[in-house]
This record gives sequence, C-alpha cells and structure tokens, in this order.
Amino acid sequence: MKFEIEVQKREQAGKGVARQLRRDGKIPAVLYGNGQSLLLSMDPKVARHIILSQAGHTGLLTVRIADGAHQEERVAVLQAHQVDPITGAVLHVDLFEVSMDKSLRVKVPVTIIGATPIGVKEGGSLHQPLRELHIECLPAQIPDHVEVDAESLQIGQGIRVQDVTIPSGVKVLDDGNLMVAHVTAKISEAKLEALLTRTTEEGQPEGAAVPAEKAKAEEPTPAAATESKPKEEKK
Repeated sequence: MKFEIEVQKREQAGKGVARQLRRDGKIPAVLYGNGQSLLLSMDPKVARHIILSQAGHTGLLTVRIADGAHQEERVAVLQAHQVDPITGAVLHVDLFEVSMDKSLRVKVPVTIIGATPIGVKEGGSLHQPLRELHIECLPAQIPDHVEVDAESLQIGQGIRVQDVTIPSGVKVLDDGNLMVAHVTAKISEAKLEALLTRTTEEGQPEGAAVPAEKAKAEEPTPAAATESKPKEEKK
C-alpha cells in the first residue's frame, strides 16, 4: 500500500517553533535518512490518517517536499510519532527514508481469515497471541498484512509462525515456534470457581503477619535521590 503526502520544508527547530507551527495548524516532522535529517512541517490531519491507516504499519509514503517554488519527492515509512496523552492530538512525526533496492525490517499485522473455526463451533474459544510479524524484505515487497486461515482448527489445535504462508521474498524474523492463533476449550464456571478457591486457599491469608527479618530483607534499598526531569518536547 502506498500513500502520497505533501509536506513543507522548514529551516528552524526548537520548542518555540513547534508551538508556533501548531498554532498555525501544522505540526513539526523530521525525515531521517542517509545520515541526515530534514526538518519539515505537515498537516496534522494527514499525519493522523497515516497513523490510523495501514500506512502506519507497512505503507510506503511518497513524500512531496515543497521548498518555495522547488519540489522534490522521497520514499519513506512512518518511523515514530508523538501524541498528546490528554487530547490525543498528534504533536510530532518522524519519517525514515528508504531505498527501494535495500531490505527493510518492519512489522506487519496478522489477519485471521476463513469461516468460524471448527473448534469454536464445538464450544471452544479462538485466541490470537501474536498480532504482528517482524519481517525483512525489499520495500516494494512489504505486504499490507499476513493472512492466517484458522477455519480448520479444532479444540487444542493452533497455528505457529512456521506454519504461516509468507509471500515470496519476505523473511520472517520471529521464532517459528511462536503461536499465532489457537483454539482452546472454554472453562466451565464451576471449574473456574474451584480453581479460584484453591488458589485463594493456597495463598497467604490477608493480614497475615510477616517475620520482621523477612520483611526487612524484602524492603527495597532506598535509591539515590534524583530529580526526574520532565520529558522535553521533541524537536
């Protein structure tokens, strides 16, 4: 999947510049690549669209950079972004320029396909412990997602990384034994209650006294007093 975005080149950096950009309806961005960094500004709505869409995972971005009357194009991927923890607004975006003839390591989402698994029809539950795969390939070969067909899974069966069909030219970096999806039997309410009761009985009762020697041994060693500095706004 490929997206096209328009950005503007900027010359200045700093907190004051970033605040002014946001007041003007823009956000700061940086394009990294070839040992250099290019300061940019972009529309926050475009940034949010990229982050929330598939482009935020695997999409290649055609970045059109306007510098006065001059315009150039670069191919990049979304490397990182900063979001306001209160408002959810996108504050900053980092892009990474890619070369189409050099392999790239990215994460791609895993999508479960097929009809309802056999084991689920028999009363089991489908679980997906692994929702992303780490892969390596040329930029043009990056898949939007990797599909896993779980329709034939019965209770107690699963699909591991090594069982997943991967597109040609793509190398999976995850451990082949990792479970991607599996079907388990549902635990009955009576069995769950018995398990919780047994766990409570085996555990230490609330309010139980702890030997002073043990309590002292378990006390954390006071750390050196340090003042944590607030995280600086990303330039």
